[in-house]
Amino acid sequence: MANTERIDDVPIGGETIRLGQFLKFSGLLDSGGDAKEAIIDGLVAVNGETERRRGRQLHPGDIVAVDGRTARVQP
Repeated sequence: MANTERIDDVPIGGETIRLGQFLKFSGLLDSGGDAKEAIIDGLVAVNGETERRRGRQLHPGDIVAVDGRTARVQP
C-alpha cells in the first residue's frame, strides 16, 4: 500500500516558531488549549518523534503530525 498522507506546507514568515504556535497557525489544532492537551498527551510528533515540549523551536523543513494530519514548516 502506498503512503498517501498529504503534507501541507505552511509558511511561517520567519526562521523559527514554537510548536504550540505552529499547531494553531497551521490549523492542525483549533486553539492553544487543544495544542497544550495534545502535546501533553503525546499526540504530537515532530520529524517522526513524539514531542512533549510546547515551546520547542521549529525550523523550516520540520514536519509536524497530529491526529492524522501533517504540516511542514516553511520560511
